[in-house]
Amino acid sequence: MDFQLLDNLRQANPVVLNISNFVTVQDVANGLSALGASPIMSEEIAETEDMIQISQAVQLNFGAFTKEQVAHIQKMGQLANQYHLPVVIDPVAVSSVAYRHRIIPQLLQEFHADIIRGNTGEIAALGGFEWQAKGIDSGEGQGNRVEIAQKTAQKYHCVVIMSGAIDIITDGKAVTKVHNGNSLLQVHVGSGDMLSSISAAFAAISSQNLYEAAQMATLVMGLSGELAANAQPNIGPGTFTACLLDKLAQIQVSDLTQYAKFEIEAV
Repeated sequence: MDFQLLDNLRQANPVVLNISNFVTVQDVANGLSALGASPIMSEEIAETEDMIQISQAVQLNFGAFTKEQVAHIQKMGQLANQYHLPVVIDPVAVSSVAYRHRIIPQLLQEFHADIIRGNTGEIAALGGFEWQAKGIDSGEGQGNRVEIAQKTAQKYHCVVIMSGAIDIITDGKAVTKVHNGNSLLQVHVGSGDMLSSISAAFAAISSQNLYEAAQMATLVMGLSGELAANAQPNIGPGTFTACLLDKLAQIQVSDLTQYAKFEIEAV
């Protein structure tokens, strides 16, 4: 894993264009900015091409969207493909809401997603696997998480990040498991959305190796959460949110070298 990408990201300060969930838009913007990227958000379809032309990557979140926003997401995804920008999608609750389960796969036929980031239930739903999900939670199931992630990556010809107690990253063949993290990342609603946008930031500076970008984004987010939780005893969700932003700003290559816990399975 190329830890140097962290310094490369900060030097490049890539502009990441987001269609965000209104619930977590501030988390996404602050998380990107703290890490060293430059966030920009859009809710107006008329400005889509102008926004694409000043950006280096795109992140599309399905946390809360309207029919009008579906058209916006479609256009942004298509223009991002046209301008060769990496596209990351976050298929929030696709496993739990029938409308989303219908719309999101349709949109993935209209444009290509380079990275899909979701919890186990969301990735399983996109891959066509049975999984019992509840709302935005990953839920429960009997399937093999690695196999589900691999098959979904193969189906959409992309890199998949499956978030969980152990994060799984795969391009459909190679598999990386990241063990860094903390349970408060699951409590903090915005952490998944932040990871999706951070994945786009790393993709912007590693567009020729999106698997490497996804690995680094997942490791940096997981380790930042771990270090934030360890910063003080009895930390709660409110304090954790602030500490997480601090750690995203403070984390260094030396921290990755010292504390990273991951395994890469041979292809």
